[in-house]
Amino acid sequence: MVINSIAVFCGSKMGNNPLFEEHARQLGYLLVDHKVEAVYGGGNKGLMGAIANSILEKKGKVIGIMPKALTEWEHHHNGITELIIVNDMHTRKKMIYEKCDAAIILPGGFGTMDELYEILTWNQLSLHNKAIFILNSEGFYNHLIAHNECMRENGFLYNNLSEIIKILNEPEELVDYLK
Repeated sequence: MVINSIAVFCGSKMGNNPLFEEHARQLGYLLVDHKVEAVYGGGNKGLMGAIANSILEKKGKVIGIMPKALTEWEHHHNGITELIIVNDMHTRKKMIYEKCDAAIILPGGFGTMDELYEILTWNQLSLHNKAIFILNSEGFYNHLIAHNECMRENGFLYNNLSEIIKILNEPEELVDYLK
């Protein structure tokens, strides 16, 4: 698998743990160091802003895709390489995923969960076979991972979770997959 671009799904807020922002920044630097383009939701606040700004600091490439209705809500980022305004959330998610070779999920809220489960569903339906990574910063996703395993144990999933999702505890762990 060659990863030239990666979708980054994360919160438009920073969250309460300073490690979330630190991991977002580290990930941004790592992507630039390995010449991987980031595609994300286009915001300039929260973890979305942290990752975009860290990429821009090192002169990397970041593409934002945002629905027209969210340009005020999430305060679109004016400094990124490219900002694409689309009509709706569905178009946003589809376009982000079309432009990437893999996806990584950082801490976030409902929108991040929506994006994660949509791409997992597309994977299960064999609409794609792109790698999906979860950056489990300080155990943020431990409960979600346990619930996913519960769904598998109870016969609701078609695949072994380790075949679909790679769990990372530190941003640097992604490097092994970028080679």
